Order: sequence, then C-alpha cells, then structure tokens
Amino acid sequence: MHALLAAMAAPATDASSGSSMMVTLVTFGMIILIFYFLIIRPQKKRDREAKDMLAAIKKGDKIQSIGGIRGTVVSVKESSVIVKVDDNTRIEFAKNAISTVLDKKPEAAPSKKKAASEEKVEKVEAPSKKDKKAKAAEEAVEVVEEAVVEEASAEAGEKAAEAPASEEKK
Repeated sequence: MHALLAAMAAPATDASSGSSMMVTLVTFGMIILIFYFLIIRPQKKRDREAKDMLAAIKKGDKIQSIGGIRGTVVSVKESSVIVKVDDNTRIEFAKNAISTVLDKKPEAAPSKKKAASEEKVEKVEAPSKKDKKAKAAEEAVEVVEEAVVEEASAEAGEKAAEAPASEEKK
C-alpha cells in the first residue's frame, strides 16, 4: 500500500512506469467487476428472495426448517412462526430458521361473479353433421370434375396423335 502511495506521489520518470501503473489499475478494476457480477450480485438476489419468502409465509403453508424439521404453519408472529409438526406437537421457530416453503396454502377461490367476468369464453358452434356432409359432397364433386377433365384431355391427346398418323398413311 505504501509503495502504491509513494508511486502516485513521486513524479513518473519514464513513460513505461506510468503505463504499467495504468495496466495495474485496469486489472484491479476488472477483478472487482468480476467479483461483483459472479459473487456479490447473485448473493444479494438470493437474500432478497429469502426475505420475500419469509415475508409471504402465512397460516397453512407447509415449511421446512434449516434443521430439516417439516410442518404446517399454525400462526405467524412478527419475528417467529409456530409450526405444527405432529397432532399435538407445536414448535416455535424464528422466521430466519425456515429454509423453504414446501407447499403454499391455496388462495381462497374467487367469487363466481369475479370468475365469470375474468373468464369470458367465446362460444363457437361445432360444425353440424349437415355441414360435414355438404363439405364431403363438394370434395367428391371436385374429384369427379378433375377426373373428367383429365379424361377429356387424354382423349384430345389421343385424337391429336391419331390425326398426324392418318395423314402419313395417305
């Protein structure tokens, strides 16, 4: 540290010492950036998610403590939670001792009016059997028309082939 301060205080005698100092500072800056993006930022994100999880715990959630004890939340206090582990066994944990929420209690079902207004489904009529039969008939007519056109073109081709042959015989 003292060498760094002494180097900064003393005037640079040649350009190479100034450029090496710059390279050193850039290198330290890159290391700090790498630490921030690989270590500090992900840890802050995990801490924020854990804080949100602990704040969202409510009665009925199934949780697991950091010691591996599983149970259902019976009541939530400001900094602790009472967990029902067995029929007659209840344990009070600090909120920080909860590692995961296994199953969240399902939210109360919305009223029928809200559900109906949220789910506006467009009703579309299924095609009737008559429509299906009409489409099948149209397709059959198209197939027959194509066959007739092919047959007519084949006959015309045969007549065209016969005409030059008859002229050659004469």
